[in-house]
Amino acid sequence: MPRLSVRFILNLFLFPVGALAQTITTVPNTAQTDAIQVDSTRLDATGTDKQSVIFAPAKKRVIIQATEIHDRLKIDGHLDEAVWQRAKPIRKFTQVDPKQGRPASFDTDVRVLYNRNFLYIAAINRDLLGRRALRVPNFKRDFSAQAHDLFSVSIDGFNDQRNAMAFATNPYGTQRDLLSFDDFLYDTDWDGLWKVRTSRTDSGWVAEIQIPWQTLRYAQSTDSTQSWGINFLRNRRYSNEISAWSPFPRAFTATRMAYAGLITGLKPPPPSPNIRVQPYVLFADDRYNGTEVGIRQNAKVKIGGDLKWAINPNTVLDVTLNTDFAQADVDRQVNNLTRFSVLFPERRAFFLENASLFGAGLPGNTNTGEGGSMVIQPFFSRTIGLANLPDGTSTPVPIDAGARLVYRSLNRNYGGMYIRQRGIPGSPATDFAVGRYVENVGKQNRIGGLFALKNVHDGDGIDGHQNGTVAIDGFFRLGQSLSYSAMIIGSLTSGASQQGMAAYSQFMYRSNQLVGWLTQSIVTKSFNPEMGFVSRSDVITTTPGFYLVNRSKWLPKWVRNFEPGFFVELYHKASTGYLQEAQYNANPIWLTFQNGGNFGLFVNPSFQRLDDGDYRPLSLNIASGNYRYTRYQAMFSSDPSKKISYQFMGETGRYYDGRLNYGRASLILAPIPHAAFTMNAEVNEFDNVGQYSGTIKLYSVESRLAVNPRLQLISFFQRNTYTDKNVWNIRLAWEFQPLSFLYIVYNHGTYAGSIRAMDRQQEQHIIGKLSYLKQF
Repeated sequence: MPRLSVRFILNLFLFPVGALAQTITTVPNTAQTDAIQVDSTRLDATGTDKQSVIFAPAKKRVIIQATEIHDRLKIDGHLDEAVWQRAKPIRKFTQVDPKQGRPASFDTDVRVLYNRNFLYIAAINRDLLGRRALRVPNFKRDFSAQAHDLFSVSIDGFNDQRNAMAFATNPYGTQRDLLSFDDFLYDTDWDGLWKVRTSRTDSGWVAEIQIPWQTLRYAQSTDSTQSWGINFLRNRRYSNEISAWSPFPRAFTATRMAYAGLITGLKPPPPSPNIRVQPYVLFADDRYNGTEVGIRQNAKVKIGGDLKWAINPNTVLDVTLNTDFAQADVDRQVNNLTRFSVLFPERRAFFLENASLFGAGLPGNTNTGEGGSMVIQPFFSRTIGLANLPDGTSTPVPIDAGARLVYRSLNRNYGGMYIRQRGIPGSPATDFAVGRYVENVGKQNRIGGLFALKNVHDGDGIDGHQNGTVAIDGFFRLGQSLSYSAMIIGSLTSGASQQGMAAYSQFMYRSNQLVGWLTQSIVTKSFNPEMGFVSRSDVITTTPGFYLVNRSKWLPKWVRNFEPGFFVELYHKASTGYLQEAQYNANPIWLTFQNGGNFGLFVNPSFQRLDDGDYRPLSLNIASGNYRYTRYQAMFSSDPSKKISYQFMGETGRYYDGRLNYGRASLILAPIPHAAFTMNAEVNEFDNVGQYSGTIKLYSVESRLAVNPRLQLISFFQRNTYTDKNVWNIRLAWEFQPLSFLYIVYNHGTYAGSIRAMDRQQEQHIIGKLSYLKQF
């Protein structure tokens, strides 16, 4: 095993710090108000000229009183117990969208109880249309907030107006939860331990929520009672109306806790260490058949599990042994027509926990253009448990053990993670370590650092090596609408002593009338974060852009927003300074309909410089040279909450030395919430591009059949004509008690071998997994 030399560690840490001193200047902390802000008490019932302001948080926060009880309630969605009548209700909700500041069109009655074990929240969501108005397309956990009726609660247990735990449900009791930090970073894949049941009536729907105190994070206090930040939100999807108990501007979300109200009268038990253990047992049968994958069958039984220990309200330790991710969704195949590497999302539960703390970097956003297509992440967890073999292929690798410690408080957040990856033929055993520290500065700013270290052992005829990455970053809220973020990263690889750097700087402005950004980044040719991800190397990017949000009276009643925009993406080669790629994206029409659908038109003049050795999309034989062409794009989507919805995007125009017609369509059928079917098709029609003319297709079918949100059968099929690969995934998931699961999974893949197309390579996996969660 190679040793971590002192020189390697010093170079790793000193390289980016020296670069930082030369490139980053101090950003002043400005006042948190600006000329367009008004006090929220000035909002009147008519909403005249108050629709577009980014108003300041109310000086006097609204209050809900929690009522202590000594009974343990039955959570069934029916508020039959007499103690619910003792709770003091709040009913006055205010519209966030579409008529910011006006009273909500329908009443929402919220009550809060608690006992020594649980916090209880009940919401009576009144509606004159009753069941006829409810929109619930499916029972998927962490469902789309834009497509469902929902009620949610955001809780700030530290009352620091920065952090929030959000719990949401739809009328059928499907759960959605997340962690939010500064209404900027989100752990959307966090799954908390809580329970909800609902009922539906002719006058609306009722949600009854039970949250254990152990799930919540709050400060230890000597006071007899505590007050926390809290807000309640409702989306009545039939009219696409969002309302909140404590109002906030429509440009923000309900987790902007500076706008939250207060819950008073709480007497939570003193925070104490609590332990959550989740062992599992798994049976797997793996079969392979083909000239390249071989003919073999393996059957195995596997035992492992996870442990979560909340050492105190601020500190949580996670430990995983013989880690397994059999229940994770399979990756969707992608045909990449850009010059950027594809970032496949993390789907494994252990790494999704607290992902926002470790997931610092430039996220990229190709959907809206905000920040351009560039992605820079000094740490990306999908590099763990995946090995690159000497033959150029990659394969999943077992994880023997791992641990993660995370501390969060009003002043600072920090954490560390260590993973041991098992050695296999062609890939020696490997250690992964990552550390993160963030210091909160003032009310809305933070400065942080991150290091990642990968240690590959000697073995199997392969020399070991180390690769390290160090990053320093900052986030500064310069006003309610304006923020600035920046990061500088250095990488170092032992042996070759290869050093590289990357950095980005981003201004983001978001108000009710305008969204604008200016993002700049650089990645040197030698930058190599083996535990991170960068979508493109040897590049300098400049991506300014904006779009307007217009709600003028001249718009038709069926249009909510008119959002024209323009954004630019410029990519220069860092090593030469030459312009490699330029895209000018004019978006003269973008309409957001009152029902949540969209329609947009784009014109995209482009410049591409292809040098010898540059990446060619889909390995097309495109000659080196300069190319200028214009492409035209149209997008349309219908109301996503209806029983039948669809999306379409089409492009046409020149493409390098030929032409390309591109189409992507989705059709979603959800006749009842218990059954949902999605059909996707993507077609690329090439005409003499790199001397290739032909059509490449990618299509898929997905179904979700559910008895209720806790018992579901999900199936997925996808075919890619480019790789000639078919993939099947069928998964039965039964949550027999909160966060305890039985999974039965069937995976099957076929593809043509490289020797003869008629030799179909096949692999089949049948997996049964039982996990049980016990909280002490």
